[in-house]
Amino acid sequence: MKKIIRVAALGGAVALALAACGSAPEETEETTGGETAASVDYKACMVSDAGGFDDKSFNQSGFEGLTRAVEELGIEEAHVESAADTDYTPNIDSLVAEDCDLIIGVGFLLEDPIQAAAEANPDVNFALVDSSFSDADFAPVTLDNGKPILFDTAQAAYLAGYTAAATSTTGKVATFGGIQIPSVTIFMDGFADGIAKFNEDNGGSVQLLGWDKTTQQGVFAGNFDSQDDGKNIGQSFIDQGADIIMPVAGPVGLGTASVAEAAGNVAIIGVDSDWYETTEYGALILTSVMKEIGPAVFDTISEAVDDNFSSDAYVGTLENEGLGLAPFHDFESKVPADVVTKLDELKASIISGDITVESDASPK
Repeated sequence: MKKIIRVAALGGAVALALAACGSAPEETEETTGGETAASVDYKACMVSDAGGFDDKSFNQSGFEGLTRAVEELGIEEAHVESAADTDYTPNIDSLVAEDCDLIIGVGFLLEDPIQAAAEANPDVNFALVDSSFSDADFAPVTLDNGKPILFDTAQAAYLAGYTAAATSTTGKVATFGGIQIPSVTIFMDGFADGIAKFNEDNGGSVQLLGWDKTTQQGVFAGNFDSQDDGKNIGQSFIDQGADIIMPVAGPVGLGTASVAEAAGNVAIIGVDSDWYETTEYGALILTSVMKEIGPAVFDTISEAVDDNFSSDAYVGTLENEGLGLAPFHDFESKVPADVVTKLDELKASIISGDITVESDASPK
């Protein structure tokens, strides 16, 4: 499949690929009618990638959007978790068989099966989080019944990189990914640029471990589910002197947080959602690069319920608040006031276009 070909090509630059995989959640499927005052004859459905709906990350955020739609719009829903990539197609087929009006795939790796299902079922609408649609040569294509839900995540990751560089005491920070795909490397590119901006503005020499934006080579676990891999990668960074780590790897990153907690002097930057709120490691979370996946999913469902489904891509940015940097929470007193002011200035400059955060993975 073209997605497998693409991932294999991107994976050529991987510096570390660990083969061990943690146990994936069991496949589940559930249909729940909305209990609102005005029930709507509409069924929205969702399929996760292998991270599952309790990944504390983008699958969970997407599911929260579906749950909100059930509660507020009075629709029916069905959802099914994938334990491996081989589950994607049968899971989507099962939702088609359940007469879903809209099927949402969560994650870049679902592009091929979602696109194939959309082409085979023109009377069903589909949406895809974190990927657009393309032909066999990877050229973009538009499907009348397919909506990409995308995020220019590099913008918010830029602010996180600046924050990490400004608050590191060792002069070394780190990032790594689960699998080398655009929805992961876009975080890492923005993070690298934010660090570079800090160094440029302050004559600094903060070093980034785990990713080289120029060569697009870095550290990847090779999966999104093994917390043991996250522990091993995180400990390697800590041993090299990193005191702030941004794992872009779903549940793998929870393993990194566990070794950071044991180290006692290492902070974590969360991704996708506010990890202070969604994980048990709140005391370690400097901030998080947030993608507002839940609201984007809700809005997509709401438009479809109102018969306004559109194949136009949604692109979350700092300007439309589809992206954001989470509060500093327990680290608020440790982030200098002048850094907070600078972050506000940088955000304004990105929104105005005075600063352009570039990544090959940004939505085109």
